[in-house]
Amino acid sequence: MLQLDASELVKNGSYINGRWHNSDNTFSVKNPADLQPLADVADAGKTQAEQAVQAASDSFAGWAAKPAAERSALLLDWYQLVMKHQDDLARLMTLEQGKPLAEAKGEIAYGASYLQWFAEEAKRLYGDTIPAPSADKRIIVQRQPVGVVAAITPWNFPNAMLARKAAAALAAGCTFVVKPAHQTPLSALALAELSQQAGIPPGVFNVICGTDAKAIGEVLTQDPRVAKFSFTGSTAVGKVLAKQCADTVKRVSMELGGNAPFIVFDDADLDAAAEGLMASKFRNAGQTCVCANRILVQSSVYDAFIEKFVEKVKLLRIGDGLEKGTDIGPLIDDKALQKVTELTQSALDDGATLLLGGHHHSFGERFFQPTVLGDVTAEMTISQQEIFGPVAAIQQFDTEQDAIELANSTEYGLAAYFYSRDIGRVFRVSQALQFGMVGINEGMVSNAAAPFGGVKQSGYGREGSKYGLDDYTDIKYLCIGGV
Repeated sequence: MLQLDASELVKNGSYINGRWHNSDNTFSVKNPADLQPLADVADAGKTQAEQAVQAASDSFAGWAAKPAAERSALLLDWYQLVMKHQDDLARLMTLEQGKPLAEAKGEIAYGASYLQWFAEEAKRLYGDTIPAPSADKRIIVQRQPVGVVAAITPWNFPNAMLARKAAAALAAGCTFVVKPAHQTPLSALALAELSQQAGIPPGVFNVICGTDAKAIGEVLTQDPRVAKFSFTGSTAVGKVLAKQCADTVKRVSMELGGNAPFIVFDDADLDAAAEGLMASKFRNAGQTCVCANRILVQSSVYDAFIEKFVEKVKLLRIGDGLEKGTDIGPLIDDKALQKVTELTQSALDDGATLLLGGHHHSFGERFFQPTVLGDVTAEMTISQQEIFGPVAAIQQFDTEQDAIELANSTEYGLAAYFYSRDIGRVFRVSQALQFGMVGINEGMVSNAAAPFGGVKQSGYGREGSKYGLDDYTDIKYLCIGGV
């Protein structure tokens, strides 16, 4: 069923210290589009997590001592192998995660771009020379790798979320252990296979696949050999993991939940805004942390914007991600479908207007119709929770200040978007929005050159960009006297 050109990319067990783990205990990976089994993967647990941490600890000194140019060359080799196998990796991702094949190919290129970016940044890990308070002293500042890095990555972007963490860690000279989501382990294991082909030494990059998330997570957050922990996932889980890291005072970065506002002002290009909202709302069937969650439209253009937007949504094609022309694939599991269904019904019960969709789709068990709700209010549950599905919930506002207050009235602060052609408004609103990333006349903001991350309960730390190595390095101050 997998039908890959490079069959060696399909692995069935964790990758620890350059070797593949096997076990009689396995878990099944299923295609969310048709619920058919894809592979049985060896179910790793606490013991294997400890072995991976030990391997990463043992290999750290040698990896950190490699010249930056050598680490850079290995990362570039890894990048080139990922792009060489882009089609196979995309197919594998679509099969286990469900997103349309074109989106999956885009994610492979996006994830690979972090390997390429940090391959270059590895050679630019600069320090400083600071003027000393006396003539016989010299002050030098160095940046050194923190040590073993552990990470937990989500199912919605099983390649890119892993690649952008691992690329930064390895570029800085750290070694790496990751637990991918149990729903999508095959993409992570394929990356491990390509890391081996690229010549990444044993123990430097390790992947632990298992269903006992609690036991594995406790090792990755509490083992004193782990110096840094990185997590992408829900805020509720992130809080638990951050607490577990506290006893060993680990360096921690968190990319957590979002409740992104998408604001359309009356001076916006409505066609461009509708197109930007399509990209922000319906990518990966709405299952993205930076997805537009609360759509705020100024009252004077509310009807005109909805008309344009609904016509675009009607054109979306629902189906198996491998079928040509598919725009919307399945939700990841039954729990996700139930949540989207309940949030939609709750909004309708509270007075929202159903403009399009609103129900389970007949294509398969985990498909939900692209849905547009009007007359949504800030008090509704759908405005306060992350929808994580193909449902666009649209509110009205009257003034610029109203839009800012509505946008900021959330505990989350990951991404925000707004459309306006007034240059003064662009600066006022972008400064006033309490979010780590703001898209202005743009519905997609992620790229390797930009710092990705949030504020408030959406987390802390940044991934990508020149700032992306900060969380993986310690600053060491050298004071040289008697010179």
